[in-house]
Amino acid sequence: MRRKECATGIHRALRTGKRFLAGLCAVPLLAALSASALPADCVRAAELPAAQAVQATGAQDTQLPPGYVRSIYTNEPVTAAQAGLRPIAVMMPTDRSAQPSYGIGHAKVLYEIMEEGEISRQLAIIDDWQGLSRIGNVRSCRAYYLPIATEWDPILIHFGGVWYMRDRISLPDINNLSGTYEYGTGGSAPGANQFFRSSDRKAPHNAYISADGITEACAQLGYSLSIRPEYYSGQHFAFADGVNTLDQYGAAAAPANTVSLADIFPYTKTGFTYNPATGLYDKTIHGSAHKDADGTQLSFANVIVQNTSWVRLDDGGYLAFGNYDTTQDGWYFTKGKCIHITWQKTADYSPTKYFDDAGNEIRLNQGKTYIAVAQAGRLPAFS
Repeated sequence: MRRKECATGIHRALRTGKRFLAGLCAVPLLAALSASALPADCVRAAELPAAQAVQATGAQDTQLPPGYVRSIYTNEPVTAAQAGLRPIAVMMPTDRSAQPSYGIGHAKVLYEIMEEGEISRQLAIIDDWQGLSRIGNVRSCRAYYLPIATEWDPILIHFGGVWYMRDRISLPDINNLSGTYEYGTGGSAPGANQFFRSSDRKAPHNAYISADGITEACAQLGYSLSIRPEYYSGQHFAFADGVNTLDQYGAAAAPANTVSLADIFPYTKTGFTYNPATGLYDKTIHGSAHKDADGTQLSFANVIVQNTSWVRLDDGGYLAFGNYDTTQDGWYFTKGKCIHITWQKTADYSPTKYFDDAGNEIRLNQGKTYIAVAQAGRLPAFS
């Protein structure tokens, strides 16, 4: 197995990291955009009524049945009613003793990021959560997940958090449900009465919520279950017309039938194996198939790794990541191949965009996407 490295990319990441560190000294860590400071590319209610927002979830496709649109998460056909509902973003653990999770197989986009103690955590973006009787287990949030979550304008589901996220999560545009004080040492606990614990595991790995609980909590708190046009971005991923084999990149597309993220996530040793029969990457965790509690193995059409500037905040090992950037390196894996990419994100509600080395936005294949936010200097290995 060989390691894909890009010297110029690493140098660029280090330069960006210095700017990130300087920024931490100049402003409070979580001085993020407020609800009144939305990015220009985020559609506003006056410009886009809810019905039109649903239509914007995908390009019009004459091959789709009436009442269907393309999912902004996977590009698969979904009903317009489903497309108009807000997703949930659920904090889930990677701890060996916490596996398997309930509902993670429904995640259309799954993020994994390092946290303190060299253990990663996951953020599952689930659009078809209605009807799920058990979701989780649910774990605490970290500050750097908030700019990622807001890309999708979800209902954020977590079990507390850390002091560093107090400023951002307290702003009124964030709709969150938390099983305990929302930033650990303070804040409210919105919807806490809807979480429940099971007897088959020990705390903290036994906290869950149900779809009915989410619906009831949102009704109590006044959270909209429909997409909010004032925050909504209908253009997130760019999807291919047909199948993107990466053949157009020639020799720049390297073989990637196996992908190891063991250098990025040494505890979970997250990995992927390409399955030609399905055209998907089957995910592994702790050396075994990563499965939902229903027994389904997690598989993805698209795997993305994005290097990110980061700092350690204190002696407890808490981290901060530079979510906003325009120069960082990454890698895109699909159909058993890989290309080098860069990524850009400029504001809370602006989607992260991914570009090939020619500056063209990459075209994802239809289906689910896994995204590893990797500490700069930690690289994927593939062959």
